[in-house]
Amino acid sequence: MLDDSRRNSEELISEGLYSSKSSMSSDTTISHCTSFSRLSFELPTSSPEQQAALRPHRSSDSSFQAIRLKTNLSFRDFSLVRQIGSGDIGRVYLCRLRGAEDEGRLYAMKVVDNEVLSLKKKTQRAETERKIMRLLDHPFLPTLFAEFAASHFSCVVMEYCSGGDLHSLRHKQPQKRFSLGSARFYAAEVLVALEYLHMLGIIYRDLKPENVLVRSDGHIMLTDFDLSLCSDAVPAVESPEFSPDPLLSHTTARSSSSLTPFSCISERLFRSKKIQTLAANRLFVAEPVTARSCSFVGTHEYVAPEVASGRSHGNAVDWWAFGIFIYEMIYGRTPFAGVNNEATLRNIAKKPLTFPTGTPCSTSEMHARDLISGLLNKDPGRRLGSKRGAADVKTHPFFKGLNFALIRSVTPPGVAGIRRQRTAATRQQSAPFNVF
Repeated sequence: MLDDSRRNSEELISEGLYSSKSSMSSDTTISHCTSFSRLSFELPTSSPEQQAALRPHRSSDSSFQAIRLKTNLSFRDFSLVRQIGSGDIGRVYLCRLRGAEDEGRLYAMKVVDNEVLSLKKKTQRAETERKIMRLLDHPFLPTLFAEFAASHFSCVVMEYCSGGDLHSLRHKQPQKRFSLGSARFYAAEVLVALEYLHMLGIIYRDLKPENVLVRSDGHIMLTDFDLSLCSDAVPAVESPEFSPDPLLSHTTARSSSSLTPFSCISERLFRSKKIQTLAANRLFVAEPVTARSCSFVGTHEYVAPEVASGRSHGNAVDWWAFGIFIYEMIYGRTPFAGVNNEATLRNIAKKPLTFPTGTPCSTSEMHARDLISGLLNKDPGRRLGSKRGAADVKTHPFFKGLNFALIRSVTPPGVAGIRRQRTAATRQQSAPFNVF
């Protein structure tokens, strides 16, 4: 996080865009967004009423409502406060909506220089991210409040997460690692977000703590989708004993999907014992198992062995990255980091998984290690999650007793370093500036 509010606006735009663990991208194939919700990716520009209908979980959000009251939004409707982040394709600024009843309400605005992206040949990545954000409506993913162009810049406005990111928060914890309970909570919310993305046919491909933001209420928001791959996913409801073949016809998958309601629904909602038994013996599966890409993308310490070795990859790369994510949250480092990027990639491809100590100190840590080992299987075909995605990962003993359907209502762990959103105080500290 940088506070560049006093710097010249031209310098802010002309500087290179880097992050502490920058993502790599060497695309050999260009994938177009064609998820099973194909029409959703091609939605025309919507009215505010239509946007609200598309995002029901944000319909009562006061920040979203304030945006909806504006017509023909442009950059001039916002005052920028300071830069709060940067990435490979854009910068993120803290901003306020001008003329709102509460002008202290804060937003995050991602600004992309289209001319720079064109020179870097990364225009497709920015367009992919915008298409994905237009589709999303989930508590743990960003909501696209508004988008517009200003000169050769593209701007998207979304929720501001005042709690920082998990990479920064981890460094503020004792021994620079989270407790098992905190790591379990963050892993569960990231898992739910990944499940939703995979249901839409979106393979994330850039999971890392820097991309997991924390809201002021302590819950997470997964962000940055410019490296994502959009594919197909066919939702189905399956028996836990059934191991699906990715080559099965869509007809077979659709016939199985009519068996029972989603398994995330609590058994207490069903009065009939017969229905309870049926629901308990079925899993909701929506995993893009047929997706393939040869693109070399991701962040070195988190890429899967198939990517590190230059082979084609699919949905299993997200489950590998999820294993690295949990390992880092618990042990304060990634398991295959080398002295340089080349050494890291060699370790990922060849080095066996090890843990800091020989014996886990508790049953919970033993379950965590077992989960990590399943996720970090170097064979993508045998990796936990590669066949049925979150449906298999959720049932691991590490998450035993956790109600995923109600996790949004769980009180987040109290961890050191989470910043609470401030409005009036922030207004006094920083004068608005113009980036263009």
